[in-house]
Amino acid sequence: MVRKKGVAEFEETAPDDFDPANPYKDPVAMLEMREHIVREKWIDIEKAKILRDKVRWCYRIEGINHLQKCRHLVRQYLDATRGIGWGKDGRHPSLHGPKVAEVESE
Repeated sequence: MVRKKGVAEFEETAPDDFDPANPYKDPVAMLEMREHIVREKWIDIEKAKILRDKVRWCYRIEGINHLQKCRHLVRQYLDATRGIGWGKDGRHPSLHGPKVAEVESE
């Protein structure tokens, strides 16, 4: 058994021949699109993990002043985690946050 050396090759862009109106028209393009979406989700998740580690580091280093000194990292982390995950594919990112109470009109 021989191992191949090098980096795995894959397309970094979405497939051109995928039709969202009729996804089952081309099964190969549908699978490529699904792989592309999963890859992009993993990239977003890993970016959020890196930001989480930076926030932890900042909290430990800054001590009592972490609320002022780490605020920008916390905002970046919260923005990075909004809308990522596996169960939120079809929803708009504004629906992922806390629910907003509707105002009753008279």
